[in-house]
Amino acid sequence: MTGIEAIAELFAGPGARDYLGEAVTIGEHMRQAGALAEAAGAAAPLVAAALLHDVGHLRSETDARHGTGGARWLSQWFGAAVTEPVRLHVAAKRYLCATEPGYFALLSAESVRTLALQGGPMTAEQAAAFEALPYARDALAVRRWDDEAKDPAATPPEFDHFEALLRALLKGGPAQLLGVRDSALTAVELRTLNATALPR
Repeated sequence: MTGIEAIAELFAGPGARDYLGEAVTIGEHMRQAGALAEAAGAAAPLVAAALLHDVGHLRSETDARHGTGGARWLSQWFGAAVTEPVRLHVAAKRYLCATEPGYFALLSAESVRTLALQGGPMTAEQAAAFEALPYARDALAVRRWDDEAKDPAATPPEFDHFEALLRALLKGGPAQLLGVRDSALTAVELRTLNATALPR
């Protein structure tokens, strides 16, 4: 089974279950986040990170470990531009609760509940350390799409909409083989590269 097939299987199976008390399934939530990143014109790896940010939940990781566990699993196939925002998106919530007035009030009831399990708002020292991380800014973007992607009226694209983008971002995929810096490409540009690059 390829990495893309393994991820698709998770979306089709565990992705259909309820999302921790939210009004959407976990797969719908993740696809909404990916679609929001794509609509914002985010670079392709960031779209992938938004789509895959809760893959740890699909693999039954705990609330506190789903970012780290999901990123570790994804690192079999993807580089840091995808996996680090996934790993850090829980820390990003803790950071925003500590540094952005009004952010806590925007959280859903379930997100407030899990915040306590994830360590609560960061201390000033923890926030400073987070800000210094190379992918902190990307993790914050994923976090905001994560918070927004809980709309029961939204109809996000199915997983197969994102498959070409994910395939192009695989280690040894078209972007790497052709020497293109994938983090500078939008989702549309990377899909075009994937379709016209070396045969699979």
